[in-house]
Amino acid sequence: MSKRPRLYIFFGLIASGKSTLAEAWAKAISAKYYNSDRVRKELAGLATNAPQQESFASGIYSTAFSQKTYDALLDLAAAELGHNRSVILDGSYQAEKERSRLLLLAQAHKAIPTFILCRCPEEIMKERMALRAQDPQAVSDGRWEIYVQQKSRFEAPDELPANAIITIDTNSPVTTLLSQLSDMLETSHP
Repeated sequence: MSKRPRLYIFFGLIASGKSTLAEAWAKAISAKYYNSDRVRKELAGLATNAPQQESFASGIYSTAFSQKTYDALLDLAAAELGHNRSVILDGSYQAEKERSRLLLLAQAHKAIPTFILCRCPEEIMKERMALRAQDPQAVSDGRWEIYVQQKSRFEAPDELPANAIITIDTNSPVTTLLSQLSDMLETSHP
């Protein structure tokens, strides 16, 4: 009998450290990694580091385009799980309905869903956004005013079973976070 694949979902608010940790985790376990910001810009025919300064919920960040982005992420994950391979998704997944779709996908592929909610203090998030604004290679367009809007719309992941979610404070070096995540998965999500 083959080992069940895992569907890892790194989620949370803008600048919560989810992308840094998700990408590092993907490298650590040699799994495919799909980032919502990259997929969104690829769908729009843009370079991944092309800045988009649209206001909240407009342009490529409109509800319709966001749905298209999250549909594409679901398809990418399904392709990996269909080959019995673990996969990592990285996005805000701020709505219960989006997270529920991922639970159904995992169930359909007999995969183990593991949601990793990334959090850190707001002052750290603000610092990260300021640094990112100076980086010409940055993929994310998250800004403080977008964060404030996103925070007000974020639905707490209360629907997720306790054995499917881990909450991690990302205010540590990535090597420390990888070790913490590995330990958490071994002890509470084997």
